Amino acid sequence: MESIPGWQANLTNQQMLEQLQNVGAVVCAAGSGLAPADKKLYALRDVTGTVEAIPLIASSIMSKKIAEGTASLVLDVKVGSGAFMKSLDRARELAQVLTQLGADAGVKTSALLTDMSTPLGRKVGNSLEVEEAVEVLAGGGSKDLVEITVALATEMLRLSGKVDVDVAPALSDGRAMDKWVQMVSAQGGDAKAELPKARHQQVVYATDSGYLNKLDALAVGTASWRLGAGRARKEDPVQFGAGVILHAKRGEKVTKGEPLLTLFTDEENRFARAIEALAGGIEIGAESTDQPALILDRIQS
Repeated sequence: MESIPGWQANLTNQQMLEQLQNVGAVVCAAGSGLAPADKKLYALRDVTGTVEAIPLIASSIMSKKIAEGTASLVLDVKVGSGAFMKSLDRARELAQVLTQLGADAGVKTSALLTDMSTPLGRKVGNSLEVEEAVEVLAGGGSKDLVEITVALATEMLRLSGKVDVDVAPALSDGRAMDKWVQMVSAQGGDAKAELPKARHQQVVYATDSGYLNKLDALAVGTASWRLGAGRARKEDPVQFGAGVILHAKRGEKVTKGEPLLTLFTDEENRFARAIEALAGGIEIGAESTDQPALILDRIQS
């Protein structure tokens, strides 16, 4: 979101509440007074190698959500190579702990378990992902990204007591885009401004014809990070325009010599290591293999 010119993540409590009253939507950073012990615990998890410990993940997530005074909460728990939880069993265990903590605190809580063994959408990186999110809000975008957007919104409405509501038309009739523009503008951003672009790009071509049976989320995410879209340390700078665009999704038919991915970065010397990260993460087969569903389960305490 910070790739949007002028947009501010840091709001006071009063600004956040006023925006919710006037606009109905807000995306902002957690203030220093919200669950202050969480930052210390996260730093401890990092140095002790316990980042993936379910009790610590659950307490970190839910401490902030409960402290906000949330009435209803929908969690998207990712499963697969690109997520903390690599297996469905581990993800289900985490979701059960999260939803139970919510219920114990009087928060209506449910969790959707969603596949992250392959990238969601077709764009990976800061401004690239904002660009694709806007495409979805304007009625376009990748089919899987639209599916999960609609599913999460529908689930949120269900927990709020609004059942059998079809939210999909809001993406096609302009309401979602109007709300986006209002929200971004309220936080000082220019929703119509051009997003940052990387200075260099390189295309990765399909080496065979057939079906793209594997496009690993961790491999693509690591490549995007090496291109400059992520941080190794919190204080590291981020290249807002860096990342990856997918020209084919897992399960789709591809032709040898056609573009498979395009890599973006401000520093050309990053391409080699990004391509190394993709090794073993892409497989093209003569026959199409079964692919997992996007939404694997729903957990509610």
